[in-house]
Amino acid sequence: MTEKRAVILLSGGLDSATVVAMAKAEGYSCYTMSFDYGQRHRAELNAAARVARNLSVVEHKVIGLNLDGIGGSALTDSSIDVPETPGEGIPVTYVPARNTVFLSLALGWAEVLEARDIFIGVNAVDYSGYPDCRPEFVEAFERMANLATKAGVEGQGFRIRAPLQNMSKAQIVQAGMARGVDYSLTVSCYQADDDGRACGKCDSCRLRADGFKAAGVEDPTRYF
Repeated sequence: MTEKRAVILLSGGLDSATVVAMAKAEGYSCYTMSFDYGQRHRAELNAAARVARNLSVVEHKVIGLNLDGIGGSALTDSSIDVPETPGEGIPVTYVPARNTVFLSLALGWAEVLEARDIFIGVNAVDYSGYPDCRPEFVEAFERMANLATKAGVEGQGFRIRAPLQNMSKAQIVQAGMARGVDYSLTVSCYQADDDGRACGKCDSCRLRADGFKAAGVEDPTRYF
């Protein structure tokens, strides 16, 4: 196989859209994966589909999961309010084991596709409250991936790529703009409405707005 393939986790937000553009710029044939996991809204799934079309990925796959069946997060349990003021520690918007589950399924698809690179848009600079966004987690998952798969055992190892890991939100915006990302297609808000309009109050909205401001770029986010 001469084609350079990558599986990319695509949430429909700013970061993951930027990662798809980065992988494409590196010459990868991009296969994107999103998850219908019981999240509060479907706007991010609609956004992911728009981004995948706009960036001409080879295939966009949506996997159904039932993470709302275990709850424990404001993003999967409607009885837990999404915080609208900054807090300390691990926030209630943390979804237990989410990135571990998502990367595991991406790993399975990558093995089937004979792709050796899996991209994820985690970032540890702007917001380090999530334990599954840390470099230590990414490195540990890569080791596990190469222990747990036929491809890894046979010497065709996997790389977990997190190109945004040490970038500020402003740097991420600038990187995406340089690669032609249309951020008007993306949705970052934790509690967006059905039309993809944002609340402007949650952590994700604040980080996004601050990033665009610091980058000197107009934020195309629509608010309700």
